[in-house]
Amino acid sequence: MASAAQALDIAALASRDVARYRYVVADVFTATPLAGNQLAVFTDAREIPQELLQPLAREMNLSETVFVYPPAGDGHVRLRIFTPFVELRFAGHPVLGAAFVLAGPLQLEEIHLEIPAGVVPVRLEREGPRIVFGWMRQPYPVVGAFPDEAEVLTALGLERSELPVELYDNGVQHVYVALGGDDEVAELQPDLNVLGRFEVGVSCFAGSDGRWQTRMFAPGLGVAEDPATGSAAGPLALHLVRHGRIQAGEEILIAQGAGLKRPSTLYARATEERVEVGGSAVIVARGEFRL
Repeated sequence: MASAAQALDIAALASRDVARYRYVVADVFTATPLAGNQLAVFTDAREIPQELLQPLAREMNLSETVFVYPPAGDGHVRLRIFTPFVELRFAGHPVLGAAFVLAGPLQLEEIHLEIPAGVVPVRLEREGPRIVFGWMRQPYPVVGAFPDEAEVLTALGLERSELPVELYDNGVQHVYVALGGDDEVAELQPDLNVLGRFEVGVSCFAGSDGRWQTRMFAPGLGVAEDPATGSAAGPLALHLVRHGRIQAGEEILIAQGAGLKRPSTLYARATEERVEVGGSAVIVARGEFRL
């Protein structure tokens, strides 16, 4: 039987062989803990082996997980963003959530985050030392036709969309389907197996007078339904501008996630030159992997 001293020596040796990777969990597009869209931020990913990034995101099993690195260019930091299954060039709630997590200790009024799709500036509003709101200027989306409209509408159980079904790409691709009212959005029961054939987010929306209800399905990206989709909010505002539903620069409120018991509130505005999305976030947990 090992002595107490030997046991301590074994424990010390084991501890030297264990790598520790710390992370923060934030709820994004909400000011209320346990609502909004969850995000894990590994605040210093320099020592995490590349082959562990996707498994760690899968282990977290959140819509997205962010890994933070020193900047490669003019940003304050560089981010890599993963769903449980794929790496993304851009995603909205990870960028906004990371800004809340990182800009607090840096005491920044605006933080510039490098992502594969470019540099995203996030302008922050504070009450005293506490960050309460952020506006991110998103990559401007490229708009195009979506050739699989009929199959997507069938998977959603719809005969038609109230507006043209178009594809927007701002680093992640979203297709937009307009419904007649909030109740129709809430009652959707899509065929996720069919939607999973497409590596796009399918955003279904309805609304008027500055308030819009949306649900976003992306099983092809590893997210069956998202409680808050920042990357889809900006293009939605642009979609509404392009088709005459709102004025250029008009701010809209987007409600999402109620059916998932994670209500979220997003704000968006768009012009011919810029797209911005805003919201709040709250840090709810800190943890550590020991591998």
